[in-house]
Amino acid sequence: PYDFKPRSRDGLGFDWPISYEDVAPYYDKVEMLIGVYGSNEGLENTPDSPEGVLQPPPKARIGELLARQRGRRLGIPVIPIRRAVLTRPLDHRTLPAKLHPGNPKAQRILAEDMQNRAACFWATRCERGCSIRANYQSTTVHIPPALATGNLDILAGAMVREVMVDSAGKATGVAYIDKKSGLEHRASARVVVLGASACETVRLLLNSKSNGFPGGLANSSGLVGKYIMDTVGGNWGGQIPLLENLPPHNEDGAGGLHVYAPWWLYKEQKAGKLGFARGYHVEFGTGRGIPGGRGGFGRDSGGRTSYGPGLKEEARRYYGSFIGFSGRGEMIPNADSFCEIDPGVVDKWGIPVLRFHWKWSDHETRQVAHMQKTFADWIEAMGGVNRRAPDPDGRKAITNGGFVIHEVGGTIMGASPSDSVTNSWSQSWDVKNLFVADGGVFASNADKNPTLTIMALAWRTADRILDEMRRGNL
Repeated sequence: PYDFKPRSRDGLGFDWPISYEDVAPYYDKVEMLIGVYGSNEGLENTPDSPEGVLQPPPKARIGELLARQRGRRLGIPVIPIRRAVLTRPLDHRTLPAKLHPGNPKAQRILAEDMQNRAACFWATRCERGCSIRANYQSTTVHIPPALATGNLDILAGAMVREVMVDSAGKATGVAYIDKKSGLEHRASARVVVLGASACETVRLLLNSKSNGFPGGLANSSGLVGKYIMDTVGGNWGGQIPLLENLPPHNEDGAGGLHVYAPWWLYKEQKAGKLGFARGYHVEFGTGRGIPGGRGGFGRDSGGRTSYGPGLKEEARRYYGSFIGFSGRGEMIPNADSFCEIDPGVVDKWGIPVLRFHWKWSDHETRQVAHMQKTFADWIEAMGGVNRRAPDPDGRKAITNGGFVIHEVGGTIMGASPSDSVTNSWSQSWDVKNLFVADGGVFASNADKNPTLTIMALAWRTADRILDEMRRGNL
């Protein structure tokens, strides 16, 4: 709930024109649809899901258990992470009716599709794809049932150039380039929904110029492309002697971490004790996953390694004894972080591209300095060895903007057309039949990963579009 009203808490950035309560039912729907494992912990600003929504989380690995145990000594909660991976088959008998009440066709299609998704049996890393459809991917979770309705056409290789409008300022469709032929085509539409991801949606709007919209479509506020944000990133690592020489054991699991630490210092932050206004969560990786070939197995793993019998001995001793921390924090929107059309560069299809301007504020750099100090203390609490001292200057430790690839903003929602691009329904103020269904509408970028919120808002927007069409307003 804090994340939707950050300005009301600390006077910085923007409040959303909606509250957590407006989106909560859609969070639940998305979690039931895609299958999310996790647990309800009753923590501050880390909302629980209703009973029966979440799937059981997998067990924590040895390194994760040690991190949780020693994290408690530092007052850091470590709980099961929420990940979109099935740990058991979806309940195809009851979930479709909850997701599509009063729609027997949708229920039937979804029930059939849910039966085609299997629970994970920990065979491959999630990012390599999933032939049994256990993990969440739009290509395996959303598109198959949508195709089964008979109401979806997919135009592959279509590079959209602009949104077309008529003389009355109403969107009439899109113009796109066929990537193979290079020819331009047009697709007409009663409603246009942009879900191109935040920055590409900005590019489309700014390239959609006309007599009625000389500064780009939906840009009467001048804010298209403004206040883009990324997740604040800071990384740290170390080696843990307690995890050396572990006997071979099964550490199967989802392709990624099983636990994480949500932000825990809300009260201290509210009291102004930290020197930065927004928080971060902690992801960490440890264990005996498939090793890479970029570094050695030695205690410092500085790229040096042995050969022959020495290499085998190092592997037995040190394999699985390393831990890496990643802080993922909230960026406060600022006027110096924006994108605009580059006046001199086009892509291979002749469409003008974006150029970016970026600036971290002191709030973000101090946040990263706090991350590094916390992670170094955590490694010591685990009996581990830090490879170096944490950098007190967060400007040297913070990752570049765009690195975490959580780009949001650029078409932010608000309560007034003078200070936002879209309204509380992700509908353009200027073009009533134009909607944005991606991260561009975010008025702030909480430390939580944005995907679930993007999907929840898209579902909420889709319901609004249907309702407005039934009323004859679109």
